[in-house]
Amino acid sequence: MDSGVSRAVPLTGEDDPLIESVVHAAIPDGLFSLSELDCLYEDRDACLWTFMNPDGRPSFTPSMLNEFEAWQNLIESGFGADKVPLRYLVLGSRAPDVFCYGGDLALFQRLIRARDRAGLVDYGHRCCAILDRNINTLGIPMLTVGLVQGAALGGGFEALLSFDYIVAERQATFGLPEIMFGLYPGMGAHALLSRKLGSAMADRIIVSNESFTAEQMYDLGIVHHLAEPGEGVEATRAFIKKAERRHAGLVGSRRAIKRVWGLEREELFRITEMWADTALQLREQDLKVMNRLVSAQGRVAERNAAA
Repeated sequence: MDSGVSRAVPLTGEDDPLIESVVHAAIPDGLFSLSELDCLYEDRDACLWTFMNPDGRPSFTPSMLNEFEAWQNLIESGFGADKVPLRYLVLGSRAPDVFCYGGDLALFQRLIRARDRAGLVDYGHRCCAILDRNINTLGIPMLTVGLVQGAALGGGFEALLSFDYIVAERQATFGLPEIMFGLYPGMGAHALLSRKLGSAMADRIIVSNESFTAEQMYDLGIVHHLAEPGEGVEATRAFIKKAERRHAGLVGSRRAIKRVWGLEREELFRITEMWADTALQLREQDLKVMNRLVSAQGRVAERNAAA
């Protein structure tokens, strides 16, 4: 790709103004040809905007995990010291009214019925590795921002907990529904919520099967900035502008917090292995509840796509 080539994509939707960015020759071409992640680099703020654009139900399918692994590898290879500058990394979603429904429940059902513990563990380890790399900002001195404009459930909520900051529109919702079918979130919720809120509050959220509003999450300190409906992108931009003059301090502060956490990848892996063992204890009636949730979420995704 030649230096100075102009690339423009909409940040929110086809009717929104296009945001232009000069694409540096050093940015790997593959970053802009991922099939389920839409990326845009803005020179002005040294910010990489990424939006999940799933093929089907907005969840962490194996193909979406492939995309995230490639995305992280490409960012590591193309950005950082003596490479393309990267000060902010933003992740949002193009799925209408949904950030992410989390784990691939249809896959879980198949693996559980097949008694495939190795398959469950492999899936969980992949999710945890992606989470761990995001927590550690891929070794780049940048701030990571989760932009939530819809429902963040299960693994979608867990993924957000790995970001330095969360900007959420007021209509966004958060929840961990796994307990309703006899399971629990196994890819980061316990480790991160316990460190952020304490173990008692973490347990209350995890076993409640409640849906929490963006304002409730803000009051708890999980969401850092609230935005009006449809204004999430601009609110994220405002956050970046305000953060710019104290960027080094904010990066250092986040690193210090994570040092205090002492969260290692092996802890995440062990919890997901426990999760896999618990999943294999689910009964057929639990799997039917899980299937009903998959069907309901699928119908919502289809309606939103058709709207």
